[in-house]
Amino acid sequence: RQRQMCIRDREVTAMTGIPRDPVMLLSYINTQLRDFYPSLEELCSALSLDRETLDETLSSIDYFYDRDKNQYL
Repeated sequence: RQRQMCIRDREVTAMTGIPRDPVMLLSYINTQLRDFYPSLEELCSALSLDRETLDETLSSIDYFYDRDKNQYL
């Protein structure tokens, strides 16, 4: 019998490879901020992300951007 997996957990946006699941998105964004971008504004610009949509998505799991730490906490 074949195991079924939840496709939602692995969904990514078709063009960018950015996760749609909020928890996976949180991990992805914080890693990008830590490793490549000095600010959320630069990340959003480079990846063509809408800051408001990103904030809304991550606030739905109670994470908010901390400018001083450059991370969602």
